[in-house]
Amino acid sequence: MNARKYALSLSALLVSGVLSASTLAADNLADFHADNLGCEACHTESMELSDDNLSHENGQCVSCHGDLKEVAESTKHEHFNAHASHFPGEPACTACHAGHQKSLNYCDSCHSFDFDMPYHGKWERHEPSIAELHKDKADREAALAAAPRDTVDVLVVGSGGAGFSAAVSAFDNGAKVMLIEKEPVIGGNAKLAAGGMNAAETKQQAAKGIKDSIELMTKDTMKGGRNINDPALVKVLVEDSAGSIDWMTGMGADLSDVGRMGGASVNRTHRPTGGAGVGAHVVQVLYDNAVKRDIDMRMNTRGVEVLKDASGKVKGMLVKGKYTGYYWVKADAVVLATGGFGKNNDRVAKLDPKLKGFKATNQPGATGDGLDVAGEAGAAMVDLKYIQAHPTLSIKGGVMVTEAVRGNGAILVNREGKRFVNEITTRDKAAAAILQQTGKTAFLIFDDSVRKSLKKIEKYIGLGVVPANASIVELGKSQGINGDELKKSIARYNEFVAAGKDSDFERPQLPRALNEGQYYAIEVGPGVHHTMGGVKIDNKSEVLDTKGKVIPGLYGAGEVTGGVHGANRLGGNAISDIVTFGRLAGEEAAKYSKQ
Repeated sequence: MNARKYALSLSALLVSGVLSASTLAADNLADFHADNLGCEACHTESMELSDDNLSHENGQCVSCHGDLKEVAESTKHEHFNAHASHFPGEPACTACHAGHQKSLNYCDSCHSFDFDMPYHGKWERHEPSIAELHKDKADREAALAAAPRDTVDVLVVGSGGAGFSAAVSAFDNGAKVMLIEKEPVIGGNAKLAAGGMNAAETKQQAAKGIKDSIELMTKDTMKGGRNINDPALVKVLVEDSAGSIDWMTGMGADLSDVGRMGGASVNRTHRPTGGAGVGAHVVQVLYDNAVKRDIDMRMNTRGVEVLKDASGKVKGMLVKGKYTGYYWVKADAVVLATGGFGKNNDRVAKLDPKLKGFKATNQPGATGDGLDVAGEAGAAMVDLKYIQAHPTLSIKGGVMVTEAVRGNGAILVNREGKRFVNEITTRDKAAAAILQQTGKTAFLIFDDSVRKSLKKIEKYIGLGVVPANASIVELGKSQGINGDELKKSIARYNEFVAAGKDSDFERPQLPRALNEGQYYAIEVGPGVHHTMGGVKIDNKSEVLDTKGKVIPGLYGAGEVTGGVHGANRLGGNAISDIVTFGRLAGEEAAKYSKQ
């Protein structure tokens, strides 16, 4: 049997339970491979790690086991399948499967499923803060004293939607680009986004007869942000939104489906056909285009310090590779696209104490160290105290349930079986309402008609977090909901749909009655989702210092920045934000580098 067939058969046996890790003689994955295939199965002849991406090592995994799609076929599970995940880009097998130490389930950083993986240990993470990295004084000074390891025009920090948009845009505007990412996988929070991308006056809206306007999207965005948004940034977000849709579709994205999310006056949330999740799709399209452009992308690489010359202009960045250590990259411009800090509950709780102990919907890298790097470079901050809790984090499994489920017709009920809020109000109001209910959680209730309208729902069902029953009463009883009252609530809601008016909570959109096929329930509660505040930028994505002056050569885009969303972000505005301002930052950074 050749190595690939052997590896695939082993994977299938492990997942099926026929063969367990405890039955294998080796103590870790490296020993197992060495005993059966030899060290060359993973390593180069020199036995040195290839680079911070572990390109050779991950490539060896793929050469034996196949890519993620192939492995997913051989590791099918009753519900979740970690290999059929939302991770775009190249396979990063070593993100979970370590060699000479315990492997870990990277998925456990967000989810709470019981994975059984060979040689695995408990998920733990300690990421040194930027302040802690200052203690590496000798290593840092030695790196800075040496010549730059690389020279580029634009260095982009962060591989989410903002980072990739900036990288592709900068390249297309004539710059030599490098993109670095501290995590072992790409995507940032963007890869988790499910709802869609807001834009006004688009071709997709026109094709569906949807009447929208720049003025209306501006009004909705400002109202949602309690009118403390920076009007100049909102102007960019809204006026460039249709162009961002065109830019993405021009690179191969499918954004043809148009729905609605909380706070929007009309349908303007663009997403893939059938309502499939938008985030991983957008990141995959951007990643594919970065590959086509041969952009230098480095994982496991942290941006540690923005470097400036004597006049205060950016001259590059000190970085730290997980395996290669400190070095510096010479760059005319640096784009910070490092995301927010929702996963750092200590930081969240200091700014908003009522969120202490809350789970987060964010990916593990959303710790806010990009803010620290920007602050040390002299950047001003804005709106840091405004932190959004997403109202519908699935209690089981730790899965964020997109707002589009409610937008497509689901209702929210409490344990008493009653509706208690306009389901598509702004996120802050919906989250506050849920916390006032018995048990501080609620239930999303929908039927087969809603399920058929939104492909993303199949993912939640596949994960096993969506109980179902043909009987409304029995479904309620199984979840600790008053089933009789639930039945009455659905009947009353259906009457509102028929009448075209919600007399109880003034829900503005009533897309469909709940009376088709089976009924479904997902228990949900608020989770820290988006940090509205961050680095202060102007309408060219230039980072401003504490005196309101531009820091020459430093740009910001995405959730690391503040001012775009004010006190509360509307669902669907984040993807529009990261693509629009990422694209702008890349373009402006490329122009600056030519000066």
